Amino acid sequence: MAVPKRKTSKSKRNMRRAHDTLTVENWVEDGATGEPVRRHHVDLKTGMYKGRQVIEDSE
Repeated sequence: MAVPKRKTSKSKRNMRRAHDTLTVENWVEDGATGEPVRRHHVDLKTGMYKGRQVIEDSE
């Protein structure tokens, strides 16, 4: 059975755990439609990004 030779310090333990946090998706309310939209992403329904049209309608 493997047994640690030295005690793991608080610093090393916390450095290892630094990557275990859950990331939160950043959602905001769209000013025009009022729907939740991810920040820094193009709205695929309307084709708008930062208040301007970047994707043309396919209709």
